[in-house]
Amino acid sequence: MALSFKKETFQELTEFALKKAKSLGATDCAVDVSESVGQSVSVRLGEIETIEHTRDKGFSVSVFVGQKRGNASSSDFSHEAITSAIEKAIDIAKYTAADKFAGLPEEDMLVKRYKDLDLYHPWKTNTGRLIEKALKMEQAALDVSPKIRNSDGANVSTEEGHFYAANSRGFQGGYPYSRHSLSVSPIAQEKRSKNSPMQRDFWYSSERDAKNLEKPKTIGKTAAERAIARLGARKITTRNCPVIFEAPIASSLISHYVGAVSGSSLYRKSSWLLDSMGTQVWAPHITIKEDPFIPGAHGSSPFDEEGVKVSARTVVKKGVVNGYFLSTYSGRKLGMPSTGNAGGTHNLQLTSTRTVKGGLEGLLQKMGTGLLVTEMMGQGVNGVTGDYSRGVFGYWVENGVIVHPVEEITIAGNVKEMLAQIVAVGDDAEWRGTKYCGSILIENMMVAGS
Repeated sequence: MALSFKKETFQELTEFALKKAKSLGATDCAVDVSESVGQSVSVRLGEIETIEHTRDKGFSVSVFVGQKRGNASSSDFSHEAITSAIEKAIDIAKYTAADKFAGLPEEDMLVKRYKDLDLYHPWKTNTGRLIEKALKMEQAALDVSPKIRNSDGANVSTEEGHFYAANSRGFQGGYPYSRHSLSVSPIAQEKRSKNSPMQRDFWYSSERDAKNLEKPKTIGKTAAERAIARLGARKITTRNCPVIFEAPIASSLISHYVGAVSGSSLYRKSSWLLDSMGTQVWAPHITIKEDPFIPGAHGSSPFDEEGVKVSARTVVKKGVVNGYFLSTYSGRKLGMPSTGNAGGTHNLQLTSTRTVKGGLEGLLQKMGTGLLVTEMMGQGVNGVTGDYSRGVFGYWVENGVIVHPVEEITIAGNVKEMLAQIVAVGDDAEWRGTKYCGSILIENMMVAGS
């Protein structure tokens, strides 16, 4: 795999597009040129299932005619195609209603200089080696126990790309990036018979640099052990009890919070955290920091999608809302400046002054008796009210020890109450995408069973 275009080519295309847009009547313009290549292989039960190669490129343009906006895109990088896309964007803008909040960011908000954040590590490999890793990962899972009787397969993927963006207010910037991942999903069964229940689980690793990926054998072993642990699952009766969200899914609570304090939810008044700046929402021992500048992290970036400067900041301080997540447009709607979050958040890290040592086991001891949740199903969260109801799989815990796996249950509550009732956080924090968080113990939730 290799990228076809040089950075200088992308720079030339953006310069051409900006000049052309101005000459055609645009008062402001923003352009983006990108290219990516990728490869993915999947195997199942020792056989190759799929081999995919991807190659994408694109040009996108946003033009403003006064306060009217139009967008267009093309996969053709010729000057003729770019000119055509700009003409279409201008035509669209002419028929769009004027919006006084529309427009490019102010010049003083745009990034001028930025550092290399070590986001580009192409994987010097080939299809044969990717297949070899996938097979090794799946076999490692199958070798754990005779109870691993089947597999949903193993996957290895690699992607690299680069982009360059510019606008008519002076912003210019772009960088190359890479993403690589391994995953496997084994199926466990106590006895090889039609009536014997089956359980599936998975494990994965994702990094910018393939050298930092977990070993295929480790991923396979972890996935198999998790699948076997689920055997013998049964229902429990409906009750109220403490609940632990295991670290890999605990970050979902951060996601629900981010959705509630993001600009679009706030200005549309469709959030359970309206006018919450400065109010206590999380338990007082919780702090969340956003850091876009962590070298090699998935959520790192020197600027947001609009070219606005990003900054390291504390978004939740001792449980108090200390910052929203705003783009230029949503900021203007709320009468606030952009926070550099057009396109999403950057590396959110949750910490607690009530961190329990000893990993998940330490947190189980802290809980005593209750439910450990390891998987969630469905999207049962009401963004307006914060009401929460999701199907889950997990384990019933007594005196700090797992007694048996639990299935066909639902946990329910309200996100605002859940965040306020966080008792403690485990020291088993890990990165999952752009969030870093340990297992979280919540004081009390409704568990609906039989």
